[in-house]
Amino acid sequence: MIKIIGAGLSGCEAAWQIANRGVDVELYEMRPEKFTPAHKTGNLAEIVCSNSLGSENSPERITAAGILKEELKYFDSLIISCAEESRVPAGGALAVDREKFSGLVTERITNHARINLVRKEICEICEICDSGEKIIIATGPLTSDNLAAYLRENFAGEYISFYDAVAPVILKSSIDMSQVFVAGRYGRGDDYINCPMDRDEYERFYYELVHAERNLPHDFETGKYFEGCMPVEAIADRGIDTLRFGAMKPRGLINPATGHEAYAVVQLRQDNSDGTLYNIVGFQTGLKWGEQKRVFSMIPGLQNAEFVRLGVMHRNTSVNAPAVLDEFLRIRGHENIFLAGQITGVEGYIESTAMGLVAGLNALSLRKFPRETAIGSLLNYLRTTDAKHFQPMNINLGLFPEIGLGQKIRSKKDRAKFQRDRALSMISMISEL
Repeated sequence: MIKIIGAGLSGCEAAWQIANRGVDVELYEMRPEKFTPAHKTGNLAEIVCSNSLGSENSPERITAAGILKEELKYFDSLIISCAEESRVPAGGALAVDREKFSGLVTERITNHARINLVRKEICEICEICDSGEKIIIATGPLTSDNLAAYLRENFAGEYISFYDAVAPVILKSSIDMSQVFVAGRYGRGDDYINCPMDRDEYERFYYELVHAERNLPHDFETGKYFEGCMPVEAIADRGIDTLRFGAMKPRGLINPATGHEAYAVVQLRQDNSDGTLYNIVGFQTGLKWGEQKRVFSMIPGLQNAEFVRLGVMHRNTSVNAPAVLDEFLRIRGHENIFLAGQITGVEGYIESTAMGLVAGLNALSLRKFPRETAIGSLLNYLRTTDAKHFQPMNINLGLFPEIGLGQKIRSKKDRAKFQRDRALSMISMISEL
């Protein structure tokens, strides 16, 4: 039997991979006995930030996130299959109905004959296993204080703390549709509600955003945000036009009322399969709740918006992977203890899932993933980055090895296709082991 602490995306994926290979799993989850600052339900694999799992590949566009998803499919990933069954429109991205997604994962884990789900907080490894027994710690970036302290004290983990934020969700019925338009960027579908701003509207909004009162954690340290999940107000602090080249980028969004691009655009993405809830894309925030309602109601079409969930900011923790982990995600000097998910130092839902898959497979039998694969590229980053400058990382094509000298591929699109084909040919062999 292999024991796993934490039933988020990575813990559930690890349990699924192990159980489907005929080995019993004991999976521990502290919720609903004890909640994190961000989770609200007792469901497994509850998604608390964006409902998007990132871009998918298409004939027109190959991305690193899309390659990683395709690799996971070779292993019959639980998380990918549940995401596809609970997907909501999101253009070229894989976005999910949060409740349906976590419900599917919970159902499949609890109904698996080889998985025993135990609802209990684990504060020390010795509570559930003897020395030498294999265990996977997949408690994620919101690892409980008790377990985090235990890991730090007993395994000399060098920890990095950074802050993550959640975007608000609103009722679609409360949006003034006369002030917005429905479209995808560059005419790709109609999966987004777009709230256009002219220059005066944008500058007034910007002023109120950067001057709004913020709700910072008591132990907040400047500069400890993860770049991929920075609060919108922190991004705005970098300059008045920063948002116009980021979350509020108008490029490729033609307002049918004017025939032109607006000065800035706020996009809303469907958050559930019924289409009754929408989240404000890229608007993770740490503003005080009253300030969120006041400032975000300045967005055209949202003057009377009803917020069903307001944004929150919470502290995330991950290990300094190059200093703590070996190439198989084991804690150095402890060959029976594996880490999985975001606590390893990856960032993102699919990246977390991939590290759960790796930990699960390695707990059964150690295997190496070629760096030419997306999974192997992530593992290489965790292993080889300078520990003094290590930061959590999303998958990206820059992590893949360069194309060989014998290959002369000038087109960016063709290079991405080459990397995808190379990765999938290699991952197919690994998945058959």
